[in-house]
Amino acid sequence: MPDPMGFMKYRRQLPLLRPVTERVADWRDVYQRADSQLIHEQAARCMNCGVPYCHNGCPLGNLIPDWNDLVRTDDWDRAADVLHATNNFPEFTGRLCPAPCEAACVLGIGDDPVTIKQVEVEIINRATDGGPLKPFPVATPSGHSVAVVGSGPAGLAAAQQLARAGHATTVYERSDAIGGLLRYGIPDFKFEKHHIDQRVAQLEAEGVTFVTNCHVGEDVSLADLRKQHDAVVLACGALDARDVPDTPGRELSGIHQAMEYLEGANRVVAGSLDAPPISAEGRHVIVVGGGDTAADCLGTAHRQGAVSVQLVEVAPLPPPQRDPARNPWPTWPIMLRSGSAHEEGGERNFGCAIRRFIGTEDGRLKAVELVDVLLGPGFTLTEVEGTIREIPADLALLAIGFGGTQDGAHLEQVELTRNRRGTIDTDAAWQTSAPGIFVAGDARRGPSLIVWAIAEGRSAAAAVHEYLGSGGALPAPITPSSMPLS
Repeated sequence: MPDPMGFMKYRRQLPLLRPVTERVADWRDVYQRADSQLIHEQAARCMNCGVPYCHNGCPLGNLIPDWNDLVRTDDWDRAADVLHATNNFPEFTGRLCPAPCEAACVLGIGDDPVTIKQVEVEIINRATDGGPLKPFPVATPSGHSVAVVGSGPAGLAAAQQLARAGHATTVYERSDAIGGLLRYGIPDFKFEKHHIDQRVAQLEAEGVTFVTNCHVGEDVSLADLRKQHDAVVLACGALDARDVPDTPGRELSGIHQAMEYLEGANRVVAGSLDAPPISAEGRHVIVVGGGDTAADCLGTAHRQGAVSVQLVEVAPLPPPQRDPARNPWPTWPIMLRSGSAHEEGGERNFGCAIRRFIGTEDGRLKAVELVDVLLGPGFTLTEVEGTIREIPADLALLAIGFGGTQDGAHLEQVELTRNRRGTIDTDAAWQTSAPGIFVAGDARRGPSLIVWAIAEGRSAAAAVHEYLGSGGALPAPITPSSMPLS
């Protein structure tokens, strides 16, 4: 049973960040490792509620009170088993998820919620301290084969579940390394890549085959892939980046999509490039957007030696805390959030928009014209009179989100089209109008959280498993799949 006084004895506390001057000089994880006493105290704050709303907040259905109490009682091995029962990759979610589970924590009604993410991270840290992750290869193969297109969290989760169900599973990735945006979209200071490598090693030991540098639709057609396998899961993500084509000066050189910039920087850290194709060194940088990708650009620009960095976001400045009247628990709190990159410097401009990009005579960006705006219904913007100003900028990065999965020949090859949201329609069992072709993750639901990607991958795998076993596709729940973990 939990400590009934834990939440009264201990205050919420997170592990310390490394000093700013130290961490901006390298690309390593910004967090220091938490000590055992801190994690025990934080786990003890969990009340094991009669109705644990953290379950409702987590799309994976993680058994959070269970593994919190196992950590409190120092039973780390069982805690890892319980955590893995619903989440294939807790080292991913514990570092990258914005934690809707914490927003739904009952303690959050009148106190600070439990540090669920940090307990999760330390459980998997302990599980890997002793060596590689244990693989669970299947004893009796099913005789079926499945192709998974895309190796982000949705694709990897689907592949692991399918392999553990006995299906010969091959993952096709168009990049030169496995991981999707985890590999080249997220900087190492936020997520070091050895976390991907250790999972890939586990999946390979469980029988998953990885094929890199294979662009489905070009190097191999999706129609041929469907003929070669008994089923296909499309987990291609949502990488159709939004743009600002109507903003005057958009054609100037020096304006780039955020993912172009981040990929080059990450490849330098990985050792596959000597220098980034786009660098912030010595530049005045403007980042358009205020989400996680914008913060990743901010932290990367700091490490590359930018002269200045400013973030421009049309949304108004959020309140410092949840407004219980307009935004009551357990809804997601609308409030100002600051990550490690914001603490490292830069200026955040809320309620602001770029009127035009200003260039030199030879077509290079040299400044931007900003104006304060009021955000109205339907995302309409009204300029605030007297607020127009010009600031220097010779590098602008567009981090304004994604419009859905990318279009391409692969969809045409099996007569699939994107819907008005830019995603691919499926039935209740994750299957498209093309028999035997399923979709999971952002390609199906649009840009979303990593926990949703893993949950979708697990559920799509359960639907494929049902399809292969019965000859027909039956609905699969958006919960942990019923397939054995071995």
